[in-house]
Order: sequence, then C-alpha cells, then structure tokens
Amino acid sequence: MPPRLGIPLLLVLGLVTGCGLAQGSGVNVIPSSRPEVSASENIQGRWWTWAASEGDRTNPVSDTTGKFCDRNQPPDVWFLAGTFGGTLQRTCRLPMGRPLVFPLVNLTSDEEQCAEFMTTATGKATLDGKVITPERMEGDIVTVTGVAGNPLTGEEGTTTSYACGVWVRLPPLKPGRHELTIRGSSGGFRTGVDYTLIVQSDQQA
Repeated sequence: MPPRLGIPLLLVLGLVTGCGLAQGSGVNVIPSSRPEVSASENIQGRWWTWAASEGDRTNPVSDTTGKFCDRNQPPDVWFLAGTFGGTLQRTCRLPMGRPLVFPLVNLTSDEEQCAEFMTTATGKATLDGKVITPERMEGDIVTVTGVAGNPLTGEEGTTTSYACGVWVRLPPLKPGRHELTIRGSSGGFRTGVDYTLIVQSDQQA
C-alpha cells in the first residue's frame, strides 16, 4: 500500500454493492448465517482502525509471515492486510464462519488525492485458482482510531479523512486450506500477498 500523506498505508473498505466470486467459480465457500457486511457499516473506516490498532512490531500490514493476522479481529468479519509495498507470503489461521474483507490497493488521504489515486488504481485476486471480482470504492469519509507507534497513522488518537481503494469481500470459506493471491497497484506503487488461509472448524478452534 502507498503512503498516507507521507505515512505508510493500509487498506480499508466502505462497501458498495456486493462483490464476490466470478459466476460459476465453484470455489469452496459456505452459506453464512450472518448477514453480509453492510455498506452502512463503513467497512473502510473499520478496516483502517483495525490496521492501526497494533504497533509496528505486531502490525498485520508490517507482518512478513502472517503470524499476527489474528490481532484485534472483530467478531463479525475477518480482515486481511496487504503490504507497504512489494509482495509477501503469509499463512493465516482463522475460524470458520467469518466473511473475509481485504483491499487489493488502498489509500487514506484528502478527497483530491483519493480521486487521483483511483484514476490508476487496479487489482486482481484469485481464491483456490478462481478469479475474484473486486469492487472499487471511490471515496468515503472515515474516522480512524490508532494506537501509539502504529505504522499507518503514526500516532495515537482519532483522525478523519477520505478512504478509497479496490476491495474484495468474500463469504465464509469452508474449513480447510485455501490459497488466496492478491495484487494491487496505483501509479508506481505495487503491493501483493500470497496467502495460505487455514480455516479451522469449531472442533479445531
């Protein structure tokens, strides 16, 4: 992810219309008893607050292995992080029954910079070899609360800004091992993660 007004960026979501797997993909997802994450929940703001809730050493965006992917996850969704640039391989264990939300590339800044960022923002993702259809979030006003020393906002406290990006949300995955590949770019910035997702059943949790 690119910098946020000179500070490293992570990803967020302010969900628009439903996004998901390409028709006929046959990917192993399961029906969820939970309602889909609603656009009214301002998921971009929630994602940024999640990503800013850990200092640099344990931050999921700085994480090079996936060891910290479970930090401060909310009960109704599971967020995944990109990188501050470049491509990493991560392994992440997560409970079954959680919808997934993650950016392919994103930014928090002012309205003008978000508009410029989105002119070249693009991304792609595959789950278990099947193409996922992303969605574009052109700009939401978000409130982000971070802890001291976090690598996204750089400081403790609450800020308000615009968030934008190319996002993916998925229904809960079936228990077992899944391979998720995400790539995103805007201008000269490139980010990507090859995720091995291990979804644990209730018995394994």
